[in-house]
Amino acid sequence: MMDKLFFNPRKQPKAISLFVLGAAVLLASIVPRLGADSVPDWVRAAARDTLPPVPNDAVAVVLLDEQIVTVHDSGEIDSLSRRVCKILRPEARENFGHVTVLFDKETKISSLNAWALPVNGKEFQIKDKDAIETSFVTDDLYSDLRAKILTLPSAATPGSIVAYESVQKQRPYVFDDAWDFQESVPVRRTRFILQLPPGWEMKTQWMNHPEVQEKKTGENSYTWEIENVPAIEPERDMPPWQAIAGRMGVKYFPSGTSAARNNGSWKDIGLWYAGLTANSRQASPEIKQKVAELTANSPATIDKIRALTDFMQRQIRYVAIEIGIGGYQPHPASTVFQYKYGDCKDKSTLLSSMLHEIGVESYYVVAQVYRGIVRPEFPTRGSFNHMILAIHLPDDVPDGNLYAIVKHPRLGRLLIFDPTDPYTPLGYIPPPEQENYGLLVTPEGGELIPLPLLPPATNRLMRTGKLSLTSSGDLTGDVSEILWGAPARLRRAELLQVTPANRSKVIEDLLGSHLNNFHVTSATVGNLEVFNQTLTMNYKFVVSGYAKTAGNLLLVRPRVLGSKGPEWDLTIVRKYPVEFDETTVQSDDYEITLPQGYVADDIPTPIDVKSEYGSYKSKIELTGSTLHYQRMYVIDKVLVPTQKLDGVRDFFREIYTDERASAVLRKSP
Repeated sequence: MMDKLFFNPRKQPKAISLFVLGAAVLLASIVPRLGADSVPDWVRAAARDTLPPVPNDAVAVVLLDEQIVTVHDSGEIDSLSRRVCKILRPEARENFGHVTVLFDKETKISSLNAWALPVNGKEFQIKDKDAIETSFVTDDLYSDLRAKILTLPSAATPGSIVAYESVQKQRPYVFDDAWDFQESVPVRRTRFILQLPPGWEMKTQWMNHPEVQEKKTGENSYTWEIENVPAIEPERDMPPWQAIAGRMGVKYFPSGTSAARNNGSWKDIGLWYAGLTANSRQASPEIKQKVAELTANSPATIDKIRALTDFMQRQIRYVAIEIGIGGYQPHPASTVFQYKYGDCKDKSTLLSSMLHEIGVESYYVVAQVYRGIVRPEFPTRGSFNHMILAIHLPDDVPDGNLYAIVKHPRLGRLLIFDPTDPYTPLGYIPPPEQENYGLLVTPEGGELIPLPLLPPATNRLMRTGKLSLTSSGDLTGDVSEILWGAPARLRRAELLQVTPANRSKVIEDLLGSHLNNFHVTSATVGNLEVFNQTLTMNYKFVVSGYAKTAGNLLLVRPRVLGSKGPEWDLTIVRKYPVEFDETTVQSDDYEITLPQGYVADDIPTPIDVKSEYGSYKSKIELTGSTLHYQRMYVIDKVLVPTQKLDGVRDFFREIYTDERASAVLRKSP
């Protein structure tokens, strides 16, 4: 991930990482100095304001959230942030009990102050000198990102008011910003003020909210204000936060200058990045030697490509070191190869360099791992957080099982590949990157391209089982699974992230989500580390009391394993769309041998249901003393808009009913 590519130290996190929160709590004892300075008028005015509509379970309400961005002719930016919150529940302490301001070596905190107006007790101020300074936790090996934290002791008391003000100075690489005005709690008033030098221009883009017209409050000063913003209440399987929360993107630049052009289009952003990375992919003698070694026994081009991509996934560790421009610019390929680690843009750079040595060209694709955040109509570098690669396929490479292909009108077949993902083989791309956008970077500039959604048949789970039921209701089973695509990627990750001795626990957890009173008698896994082959699993188990007894009857659920229903409650009314991870085809085929002397008294009827987003069918047949259960589940689209939820809810209700249906077996006289 290129965390700092879209990171803006002037934008503060809505939630605090557990490490930072823990550090603040641990060190709170060294912040005893509580000044008695007067509370600013803007805090008191916000505290007197009328509360917006508040849900019963809201932990707090934001009375005022204000940002004032002042841009100077020199390119320096002063950013003032003000925030006033009213505590409604003690649980608010986790996110509202600490003021966290992020900064790095290129961002200076000019001032930081916080105030508390306890519901009972004396008002007080906490100053910058009382702040704790600590490293901010990221996935990077090293980052210059740090945090200043002020602890507000009264934040756990319902009815109290807490507030803070920070001022930062920065000279950014990118003249744009985002006003994120919708949060997980209600907001009474939110305001964004942009003050530009004479001769500068600005452009906005509104997302997930009707456009609000700015008020011009000076020669080149603009104010946007919104009242009573409702909270976003998290729902299972909802799209990413930024894809549904109200926000405004704003870009600003000097009129008629190269800065204006560079902010104007995806092409210009690509030109900027192409220039930044122009010399990154030069191959060292060591790289050339390694390429020759890896491809020596691979006569076909596709085999050479696979050898290099396998090396990148398995031998180059993901480690990020991001300082300053390092959030945008990759390290040279020779450096990445020398140390055998790098972040996503480093790994893409080295792989591109190695591919060039076998005569295969490739291009950077600046990407986003969450759908719905990149907006084609609003070109900005801040939309992205990841780097992958587009590999140009020579004519002698057949499509075969290479599914993640984009057919470009000028460049031909481009195979999209993520060198960072350790479990997704060549020919696939990780599910979050599918049906998303990427910025294809060439020497001619950038082009926003849609990334493919892989068809359901590429993401398969086939489960077959031979099972036997006793008259006391015990069940023995011998089940085999064949997985490829996304299901194989997920299961491989689970198995490879634990020691071999603990892999049986992964299978036990899988069975434990569907069965009680069971124990696994054996388990094997095939092709675990052969990522371009299907993953196979075979396990045997015994379940005590699986079928329920009632006199001379046995009630048995034919669907022994696997649930296809969603994790969200079908009875609730959702506010937000549903997002599936990927398209998929999954099937179950079980043969259950009945105990001697039992016949079927009642068998659930077959079901065949379809929706705009998938299909499901199952049937149960009795042949002699064997109960045969078959079903097929298909998801062929990944995003269900809110207006289509009723149909999908009905679809899953049918599945829910079918999965819980039981066959009634009767002992023959």
